[in-house]
Amino acid sequence: MKHYHTLLFDVDNTLLDFSATEQEALRSLFQSEGLSFTPEMFFAYQQLNQSLWAAFEHGTITRDELFYTRFSRFFSELGKEVDGVLLEHKYRSLLDEGHHLIPGAMDLIMRLHENHNLYIITNGISQTQHRRLTDSRLLPFFKDVFVSEDTGYQKPMKEYFDYVIERIPGFKFENTLIIGDSLTADIKGGNLAGIDTCWFNPGIEVNETDILPNYEIRSLDELHQILAPDLTAVR
Repeated sequence: MKHYHTLLFDVDNTLLDFSATEQEALRSLFQSEGLSFTPEMFFAYQQLNQSLWAAFEHGTITRDELFYTRFSRFFSELGKEVDGVLLEHKYRSLLDEGHHLIPGAMDLIMRLHENHNLYIITNGISQTQHRRLTDSRLLPFFKDVFVSEDTGYQKPMKEYFDYVIERIPGFKFENTLIIGDSLTADIKGGNLAGIDTCWFNPGIEVNETDILPNYEIRSLDELHQILAPDLTAVR
């Protein structure tokens, strides 16, 4: 078994419960527009949003197209015309306030910090991710945070990981592990970059793709089993 010294963590739905934060933010946003936020509406929004994120990850739409058209498109399907840019800013402000932790995240990071070099790799808005990491008290445990907005690229693009690799002192492929919940962003990105990956899959989803992780865990504390031989790693 390999000894992993450098750990690259995704944020949303890996360390922070983005789903919980997202639902709270959307409920407040929809109420501000005079609409009830139902489970059916949330599902429909997720379908649209996920399709836009997939297009962004494939490089077929820009970051601005994703963020500034998703609400105008969604509300249009409800027969309501809105200012997509204005609603995005409202939503972003609401998201900034959310920092729900995934069960076991704080304990895991506090323990790993003692013997590993920890970094954040995340797509999204830099201000939002930094604030959420700060408010959750996770930020001090990481040596650096790499947000797609700051790099000019996004996961799973190889250029994004090239950017990250160039900025990690003494980076070694054989000693590095990516941990994330997204097959198409985290795991595929690791595969393209030649970095080992661990798929965080608490929902026990079936992998129906050809994207294969090196490891799969259902809870964060299972990561210790992968890293056990690395307990004497030197920071």
